[in-house]
Amino acid sequence: MNHNMFDGIAAMEFLNSWAETARGLPLSVPPFLDRTLLRPRTPPKIEFPHNEFEDLEDISGTGKLYSDEKLVYKSFLFGPEKLERLKIMAETRSTTFQTLTGFLWRARCQALGLKPDQRIKLLFAADGRSRFVPELPKGYSGNGIVFTYCVTTAGEVTLNPLSHSVCLVKRAVEMVNDGFMRSAIDYFEVTRARPSLTATLLITSWAKLSFHTKDFGWGEPVVSGPVGLPEKEVILFLPCGSDTKSINVLLGLPGSAMKVFQGIMDI
Repeated sequence: MNHNMFDGIAAMEFLNSWAETARGLPLSVPPFLDRTLLRPRTPPKIEFPHNEFEDLEDISGTGKLYSDEKLVYKSFLFGPEKLERLKIMAETRSTTFQTLTGFLWRARCQALGLKPDQRIKLLFAADGRSRFVPELPKGYSGNGIVFTYCVTTAGEVTLNPLSHSVCLVKRAVEMVNDGFMRSAIDYFEVTRARPSLTATLLITSWAKLSFHTKDFGWGEPVVSGPVGLPEKEVILFLPCGSDTKSINVLLGLPGSAMKVFQGIMDI
């Protein structure tokens, strides 16, 4: 399935409908196919700065590091006790996603040895279904997400306590509303820009997507997940089967950076 067709939630609902059809069951969530709900406005109104598309300069030599060293891929399990320790370390009220994202962003900057004045960007998708006015109908089949972002310097993230990076993530979540999302739709319509990934971390979360429960008639799958990561700048959050309280984190880094990153994960 191509991302042009579905976001994660719509893809999950499509697979669930497919599995229900294979078992001769009625669809529990019939698809809502009218995508004109999210068409650009006429004329377009770009009402927010969209720095998620900003192209940053690599002054830390990260590109050379990636080209000189072999990429090492690892997954890290964050169980409920480890996630709770992270929240205590963050010293601020935050969700599991916000805390874990802030922690991983900071750890990755440290592992890559980014210069303090290196401008960096964090991107992640926010589900807009309940944030649009009016809300998108149940079963909306398409992309109901929008990229939100933080742009700062590596020093701001690495030289401050974890609470600082977590608060940056919280602000990025809080700025996503109907106005911001419709401005982003119009911005893309006018520019056809793609977010630049230089000096960027892109977080993608499948942690709440229940791909592992799909039953086509021969039982639920033993395990589910991607074949690989789409870009080297991506960190993917995955569910741990039926364990809804744990998150599996998958990423790739140059070998030397992965050694540092692995040490930071030991909390």
